[in-house]
Amino acid sequence: MLSRGSGCPRTGPALVFAMITCERCGTNNLDGSRYCDECGAALWLAGRSGPVAQSNGNDSRGKKESPVTVARPGNSSAPPVVLEHSTGAVAIVPQSASLTIERGKSAGKQFSLGRSGSEIGRWDADGGVFPDVDLDSDDPEAKVSRKHARISVQNGLYEIEDLGSTNGTFVNRGPRLKPGQRQPLNDGDEIIVGKTFLRFRLGK
Repeated sequence: MLSRGSGCPRTGPALVFAMITCERCGTNNLDGSRYCDECGAALWLAGRSGPVAQSNGNDSRGKKESPVTVARPGNSSAPPVVLEHSTGAVAIVPQSASLTIERGKSAGKQFSLGRSGSEIGRWDADGGVFPDVDLDSDDPEAKVSRKHARISVQNGLYEIEDLGSTNGTFVNRGPRLKPGQRQPLNDGDEIIVGKTFLRFRLGK
């Protein structure tokens, strides 16, 4: 058996046991003792000091615990969501989006936009034109071209471009877009195609 204050008589890593110091008389007592061996004072309120175990060799009982830092994500309003796969590939997933007609008999009608892009125009079965946002029944004056505009997604963000329409595409009452000119879209932007007023909305 080991006596208090004596070394270990056999070879191997030396162990230093945690001690509790009596606050009344200053005597060191083994960790776990409830009363001081010297004066009998209660020890459970006494301060504790010293490591649980130390090793001079490679004894697994002397392992040190590594600190762990937990990073908590902050709030972000950026639309795209970045997903990193185990293979190292990165996919940027945009928010869902929609267009809503704001004026005329079709006011309130909503079109969901595909995350890979959507075309705006008028249905023409004979010409093989089938737009994702079909305004044929919502455009009595036929001011929207069959292939009017395209909304695409680049790096998780939405953009609109005119496809050479007759009556033009406008964003927030700005200059008419040139064919092929891409204009970034933000939540709440107004889009005018022909005489149809649309509101671009990002999903929540």
